[in-house]
Amino acid sequence: MSLVLDPAAQDLLFREARTANTFTDEPVTDEQVQAIYDLVKYGPTAFNQSPLRITLVRSPEARERLVAHMAEGNRPKTAAAPLVAILCADNEFHEELPELFPHFPAAKDAFFSERPVREGAATLNAALQAAYFIVGVRAAGLAAGPMTGLDFEGVRKEFLDDDHTPLMVVNIGRPGPDAWFPRSPRLAYDQVVTTV
Repeated sequence: MSLVLDPAAQDLLFREARTANTFTDEPVTDEQVQAIYDLVKYGPTAFNQSPLRITLVRSPEARERLVAHMAEGNRPKTAAAPLVAILCADNEFHEELPELFPHFPAAKDAFFSERPVREGAATLNAALQAAYFIVGVRAAGLAAGPMTGLDFEGVRKEFLDDDHTPLMVVNIGRPGPDAWFPRSPRLAYDQVVTTV
């Protein structure tokens, strides 16, 4: 059985896509980011939690503050990318559930009244949304450079608050010279899928 998605789109989103390590200086506009969000917001999350929150780092001052919290090898990439996004999980996502899950507004208190439960749910579901976001960046014809080599607590204190947990930093833009490392191997189907 073949996939319904056009092969060129399959390549753009998956087969030819890589983590970008260099970028051109072409700006990434707010309109592009809005279009990316307007596409990927439809990706599913449990209870339609939608806990992902995105902080766009645009000003030189904010960029400098962020670079200081990146692992040494990631600093040049984050310093040079046209746009950088901090993706985080909102641990108070449940406050939005009466609007986002209107057919069962009591889910807010029935399932998510305890902070540890919310933190686990927020992390898992925001990570799903982060993956959608990366694919959305690719769908916009841009490259993404997601990174977890950073001081998470430092980024939280610098840019967020106690109700938000940073997940990753994503450099965004048009790929520059030598943007790609060689493709790393992937596991074969029979190494991943088991039928019981």
